[in-house]
Amino acid sequence: MTSQPAAAQAATTEDFSHNLAAVQQRINAAATSVGRDPASVRLLPVTKTIPADRLRLAIAAGVDTLGENKVQEAMAKHEEFVEDYPHLRYSIIGPLQTNKAKFVAQFADEFHALDSLKLAETLQRRLEVEDRRLEVFIQVNTSGEESKSGIQADEAAQLLSAIEPLDRLIPVGLMTMAANTTNEASIRASFGLLRQTLQQLQEAGAPESFTELSMGMSGDFELAIQEGATVVRVGQGIFGARKYPTTA
Repeated sequence: MTSQPAAAQAATTEDFSHNLAAVQQRINAAATSVGRDPASVRLLPVTKTIPADRLRLAIAAGVDTLGENKVQEAMAKHEEFVEDYPHLRYSIIGPLQTNKAKFVAQFADEFHALDSLKLAETLQRRLEVEDRRLEVFIQVNTSGEESKSGIQADEAAQLLSAIEPLDRLIPVGLMTMAANTTNEASIRASFGLLRQTLQQLQEAGAPESFTELSMGMSGDFELAIQEGATVVRVGQGIFGARKYPTTA
């Protein structure tokens, strides 16, 4: 019988150690299959909806970054953990409204969904107030699906150029979500487009820091690695299926 991630009520540090090792083994295998160094791929645990008690076990098992979609949830976890785990990094990986930029500026280390100059300028102002800097990924919609956020690939150069004077932002790369399909060719096409966009930007003189490709989640991260991902965002592979609050 294939083992599954531990259920929430029975989870232990050992369970999370096992899950992390299993995901890392898959990362290593995917990278090796295309001649890449596995060390060139960073695992970003997606911790949205995971409660603090389970996260403490996962942190003890080696999780050092929390990837969160919602700013309020990320901020609450930062307040919960900052004293006990000052080494933790916080990644905001979901869309951000400009009126919540002030919160991101207070604690986040990286932001994976930058999709407008207006948002970049708002973050810049808030980061100036906090005297902090923030690593940012430009989000690109590579699937053409209206349900997904992000700019078009041919708009990335203009946005990158526009944010370069904003010295509180550190542009580190591009992010995307693949097409919502089981068709492997379509998924690879999404990832391939992001890789090609990064290469074009680098050839056009992108900053030295602009080297990252954040792409691939629990269901497709191996394909993403084969297409060049340097950051993969994995939640269920580490924490199991999420349990969302029910509403009456």
